Amino acid sequence: MQITVFGATGGIGRHVVDQALADGHDVVTYVRTPEKVDRYTPPLRVVVGELSDPVAIQQAVQGSQAVISALGPSLKRGATGTPVTDGTRNILKAMQATGVDRFIGLATPSVPDPRDQPTLKGRALPVLARLMFPNALTELRGMTQAVTESGLNWTLARITSPTDKPATGRVRAGFLGRDDVGSAMTRADIARFLLDQVTDDTYRQAAPAISN
Repeated sequence: MQITVFGATGGIGRHVVDQALADGHDVVTYVRTPEKVDRYTPPLRVVVGELSDPVAIQQAVQGSQAVISALGPSLKRGATGTPVTDGTRNILKAMQATGVDRFIGLATPSVPDPRDQPTLKGRALPVLARLMFPNALTELRGMTQAVTESGLNWTLARITSPTDKPATGRVRAGFLGRDDVGSAMTRADIARFLLDQVTDDTYRQAAPAISN
């Protein structure tokens, strides 16, 4: 299966690419700096461009059966603008134009899923995010809205505390107030969850929170 990966050079995206290749998929990466993916043998198909370039993005998704976005906003307090939200909209438009239906991406429990039940954690997370990372929360809200309103077959994995520890192979997924989901999760396990959603519709049109 051909899969296009955005955010392929980031902490989670690198694991997505590694695991997708190990699973035998054909991988297309969309990157600004192609030198960062030179290590792969056999080489990946690489499309170079910015998230603001709809033509290049369309070239990257053309012919794929799924798109995985490991993109996330800057957590710098001084960050401004919504480049990742705008870029996600460009990705979704390219998918719609080329008939690629399956989108898997990242989100945050600070933005609720309708299946969540009221919890202290669910109330506290948006408040903390607004205080600590106001622009990032704006971005994540915009990204989530763009995806959920796209009409595509989407899944968003809501993550809280990614770590660089070794993969555990353990995944908890579900909805706040309904399922036993924690906070911390290794980036390798996050990548595994994203990749598994390519062929699993359990969370079709849903944004489960995930953890180890």
